[in-house]
Amino acid sequence: MQKGILSLITLLMLSVTFGCNSSNNIEKTSAQQSPKTQEAASNPVAQPPNIKVVATFLPTYLFTKAVAGDAAEVDILVSPGTEVHDYQATPDNVKAIATADVLVKNGLGLEEFLENTIKNAQNSKLKQIDASAGIKPLNEISPVVKATKGEKDHDHDHAEGNPHVWLDPVLVKQQVTNIRDGLIAADPANKATYEANASAYIQELENLNTEFQQTLQKTPNCTFVTFHDAYPYLAQRYNLKQVAVVQIPEDQLSPVDIQNTIKAVKKYNVKALFSEPGVDNKLLTSLSQDLKLTLGSLNPLESGEKDPQYYFQAMKANLETIETACK
Repeated sequence: MQKGILSLITLLMLSVTFGCNSSNNIEKTSAQQSPKTQEAASNPVAQPPNIKVVATFLPTYLFTKAVAGDAAEVDILVSPGTEVHDYQATPDNVKAIATADVLVKNGLGLEEFLENTIKNAQNSKLKQIDASAGIKPLNEISPVVKATKGEKDHDHDHAEGNPHVWLDPVLVKQQVTNIRDGLIAADPANKATYEANASAYIQELENLNTEFQQTLQKTPNCTFVTFHDAYPYLAQRYNLKQVAVVQIPEDQLSPVDIQNTIKAVKKYNVKALFSEPGVDNKLLTSLSQDLKLTLGSLNPLESGEKDPQYYFQAMKANLETIETACK
């Protein structure tokens, strides 16, 4: 009887000892694996974008990409640097729209190529976002002078008003809001992402607007002449005066063109001439020297980088150009 009890006690003690060792081994194994587990939890596997979005040209692409982030696949129809006003759609454009869920456009009559392109794409599920919805357009606020008789109208007749609203940071806030709401309607599962991204970008736009206001209040009513009717919204917002738009040949300026331009510019008491990247600056530099005026380069943001932050880089460079010219 006593031997039996002792044997039972021995077995129990061995069982407890084995159990403790097993428990310790499990805890050690768990402790060794936990950092990897935590790392996996903090870096979840990225999910593929839910929707495919196409934006018409660079500004709408920048704003759409800023709002969408990685939640949507965003492509561009008109390559940066390509003239959007007279753009002719390609088969690739039709294919892109045919396979897209959402199309984002600037609106205000800028993308004249879209109507037939959308029709040819035959995409019944396509949702369209007009980034300029709710924005009151400006009509012509400056006289347009043609340096060469019969020269083709480079700035075009926009029946719906001037479309260059993206050059006013305050109006861009409305565009970003329109894009945000359109993406949420198309992809409600990513509502939180779109809202957060839009809020962050709008904050940057507010900071940019403040920077423009504080800088340009030192030079009120600065008058300028430009060669592209792209800046009425910018001028109106910051108390500048775009007093004329002089249309000149895009390829070469002849001596007659220069003389006609000088005559036109001399009508106005201007402080600066504003060209833009890609224009023959040697001839315009000679023109500005004849007129004893500063020649600056303003970027209409129809070409450039496809990083949403490029908008702020280009606009701050524009601000420096205006500030220097208007002193």
